[in-house]
Amino acid sequence: MQFTAQDISFLLNGTVEGDPSVTVSQLAKIEEGTAGSLSFLANPKYEQYLYTTQASAVIVNNDLQLTAPVTTTLIRVENAYSAFSVLLEKYNTIKLDKKGIEQPSFIHESAQVGDDPYIGAFAYIGPNAKIGNNCKIYPNTYIGDNATLGNNVTLFAGVKVYFDCVLGDNVIVHAGAVIGSDGFGFAPGADGVYAKISQIGNVILEENVEVGANATIDRATMGSTVVRKGAKIDNLVQIAHNVEIGANTVIAAQAGISGSTKIGEQVMIAGQVGIAGHLTIANGSQLSAKTGINSSITNEGAAWGGTPYMPYKDYLRAHAKLRKLPDLDKKVYELEKLINELRNAH
Repeated sequence: MQFTAQDISFLLNGTVEGDPSVTVSQLAKIEEGTAGSLSFLANPKYEQYLYTTQASAVIVNNDLQLTAPVTTTLIRVENAYSAFSVLLEKYNTIKLDKKGIEQPSFIHESAQVGDDPYIGAFAYIGPNAKIGNNCKIYPNTYIGDNATLGNNVTLFAGVKVYFDCVLGDNVIVHAGAVIGSDGFGFAPGADGVYAKISQIGNVILEENVEVGANATIDRATMGSTVVRKGAKIDNLVQIAHNVEIGANTVIAAQAGISGSTKIGEQVMIAGQVGIAGHLTIANGSQLSAKTGINSSITNEGAAWGGTPYMPYKDYLRAHAKLRKLPDLDKKVYELEKLINELRNAH
């Protein structure tokens, strides 16, 4: 689709400086802009590219003072970064605006599908599943028996939603993620053989949750594994059975949370964090990359790092000392040598 600079300025409540009829059909970084593309300038570090870019139009702040001539059309707005974010959202909405039911796909006769769906080829919707309005179910997606999706849910290609799981309104699950696989439950026998414990619970994702590609969220042994509203889960995250994730918590890639742990609200969990089972993590906790949590955290809003974990500032000091260990080892060796020489002298 094509838009003129004037169209975009109307959408963003901006003003045009240059040719208002110039058209754009794609978005680009300012340093990579080509004819027909729209870019933005918010960081002063990139201002140099404004005078050389080939982009047809660039969104800039109202208070930007030019230091050289420009060939591109400028769209001046109050906040270029926020304005461009609005455009990205509009662009994504248009690009992902799919409707209809593609064939071949399978929808069980007892399943309920709401208004204006998109159901991609080779999707499977099982018995008694309930799909809300305006849902988008991409190709090769599986929705098991009695699963429930709210309104405006998007499941990208290859997502698997096991039986009885519940996804609230506006949930987004990216390609390859698995919602409701069995929890890791096995009982050791006297002979050393592990017997599987049936996992009969489910997973509940509340409204506005987003789950990244190839993440896995295990169903509860009994009851529910719950991700509260607004939580954001990155790619390749593992959430075990009966875990609870608090509202508006964010979890970065390759983090793992063991069974029955309760994560508070607005917690920030960085990449490759590991959290042991049956713990409680206080609201507002901040866990730096590769932190290992082996006991509950009760102080709200505190930052932690290291394995085992410690207060983040202590971790930074300890890490600084760690880097000096080779020199310290050398000094200890020299001191031991000197002491031995003194002893031998007497």
